[in-house]
Amino acid sequence: MLALSQTTGYAILALSCLDGCHDRWVLAKDIAACTGIPLPYLSKLLHALTGSGLVVAKRGYRGGFRLSRPSKLISLYEVAEAVEGRGWLPQCLLGIDACSDKRACPTHAFWKKQRKKIADMLRRLTLLDVAEFERRRGVRLSGCNRTFARHRRP
Repeated sequence: MLALSQTTGYAILALSCLDGCHDRWVLAKDIAACTGIPLPYLSKLLHALTGSGLVVAKRGYRGGFRLSRPSKLISLYEVAEAVEGRGWLPQCLLGIDACSDKRACPTHAFWKKQRKKIADMLRRLTLLDVAEFERRRGVRLSGCNRTFARHRRP
């Protein structure tokens, strides 16, 4: 099954948790409580996202994390690229290194179209879309409040 990695899913949840916090700093432990992501794993992920420029971090008293720009301006594609690296969508569905337009595998034409559709959809979807989707499901993702409705996993 083709899917985003669990780490990318965690990153999307953690960043969506920062939606609506505006310029308030949010502690990693509060994001962990909001999302249910284990704190040690989340801390490493947040620091990596800081390095990619999606998150800003402030150390010390009244520090924490916040989005570098509004959630409506951060696409899921950007998050996936920050976590997985450039070229995270495989060139060949079958994993054949030599697969190209000149030497195509049996799935090449199909996968080329689908890969573009996936990338386009993830470029259109934003962290705000995820946060609003969760709110409509009754799951409150908000790392800036001290009272959390823990994220429910399907």
